[in-house]
Amino acid sequence: MRADAFLPLLHTLPVAGLTAMTGGRGLVVVAPHPDDESLGCGGLIAEACRRGDAVRLVVVSDGCGSHPNSRLYPRERLRALRQDETLRAVAALGLVPGHVTFLGLPDAHVPRAGPEARSAADRIAAAAQDCDAGAVFVTWRHDPHCDHAAAAAIVDLARPRRPAMRAFAYPVWGWTLPPEREVGPAPRGFRLDIEPHRAAKRRAVAAHASQTTGLIADDPEGFRLPEAMVERLCGPHEWFIELPE
Repeated sequence: MRADAFLPLLHTLPVAGLTAMTGGRGLVVVAPHPDDESLGCGGLIAEACRRGDAVRLVVVSDGCGSHPNSRLYPRERLRALRQDETLRAVAALGLVPGHVTFLGLPDAHVPRAGPEARSAADRIAAAAQDCDAGAVFVTWRHDPHCDHAAAAAIVDLARPRRPAMRAFAYPVWGWTLPPEREVGPAPRGFRLDIEPHRAAKRRAVAAHASQTTGLIADDPEGFRLPEAMVERLCGPHEWFIELPE
């Protein structure tokens, strides 16, 4: 199925609560970069925390590719900033710092296979074990960013360690795919109503100031999230595509 047919179908997925996806157990969110957790799963995290469900967040890359030419924020300072932004973001959603794991893999070079990928998969499986996860949520493998596809591949490596755990994909950059891109069969999965958490989600996204504002002003090629994308992802629903076993 082409993207121009697939993406509109996401708006027709049934609306369901968390229990339909997790079976009432914990959940793990896997974010390729600091900010993907807020953009794609901010409402999910907030709703799970409201319910008292166990949540673990695993951030795969260090996020240091966003402003590679900044002198004010060289790599180590930018890594620390982006981790701090993530902790502030998830605090707005109700998640405590001790439930966040930063793997620190290099931005734009997250491996899909090999020893580093297997080690990352082990860390994700350990997070799932720690919270008795009924489901893991990771970026859609068709998102047009290499790290988003790599995160999905790493979760594929982790899933055999938790065979009863369901897996769902959340699109971030996938909404920008060319219409002719082939993305597989029609989607199955759910929409989550996040209306009660939209304000908290916006605060979480805004906490990533390096990505949403001119905070880092000395890199003319630095990344900044398009406002239209933020608006799309901060609507009344989040979308979760169920992945096959």
